[in-house]
Amino acid sequence: MALLDKDGVRLTVDDTVATVTLTNPAKRNAQSPALWRALAEAGRSLPGTVRVVVLRGEGKSFSAGLDRQAFTPEGFEGEPSFLDLARGADEPLDATISEYQEAFTWWRRNDIISVAAVQGHAIGAGFQLALACDLRVVADDVQFAMRETSLGLVPDLAGTQPLASLVGYARALEICATGRFVHAEEAERVGLANLVVPADELDAAVQDLTTALLAPPRDAVIETKTLLRGALSRTYDDQRAAERAAQARRLRDLAGLSD
Repeated sequence: MALLDKDGVRLTVDDTVATVTLTNPAKRNAQSPALWRALAEAGRSLPGTVRVVVLRGEGKSFSAGLDRQAFTPEGFEGEPSFLDLARGADEPLDATISEYQEAFTWWRRNDIISVAAVQGHAIGAGFQLALACDLRVVADDVQFAMRETSLGLVPDLAGTQPLASLVGYARALEICATGRFVHAEEAERVGLANLVVPADELDAAVQDLTTALLAPPRDAVIETKTLLRGALSRTYDDQRAAERAAQARRLRDLAGLSD
């Protein structure tokens, strides 16, 4: 049974695994503010049993990016158009973009591991949504692209940090500034994809990875993810100290000495 099914987003949960599905294949899962709010709600709706969250898109494309209707004068029904937002004051514009970003931020929570199953187009907001996840398994027909600059915009949905972290500053700049496609072979080579498989094997590959992620004890995985997420912002010595503290917690827990 779906815990959430609205505005192009469906959330289902099977014990320790949640699946978030983009459900508008007719529009190649184009994104809108309503979809972003539904994604944020999906994150808030996860039961405490969930350890792995799989993100997928129905149809031939994962997500072709922002629905271009956002840039029309009428925008989306019941929503302020992007043009109206641009004409407003800085503070409400900043608050609105921050609200949109919430759909992209919860995927890296330390208590879950998120896996994006990506096929076909993952462009702009679609690319950033895939980047929001911890891991990416991609089909051999995948086409990543960051097209915001071609529209006179910047990537603003929390995608710049993970992109630069994965591929380095120079390559991230080149990908964003040119808007070119990154295909499967390059995506795996530069670290955007953890695994590339034939399109008809994507679901099975994600299932295999999910099974492997669930094998270790949950607390050990949480502690390890926490360590790795902080590793690049810490000095070498600070990271060593963080490792010692985390290991002490695990040893005390295993010995039954934790509070």
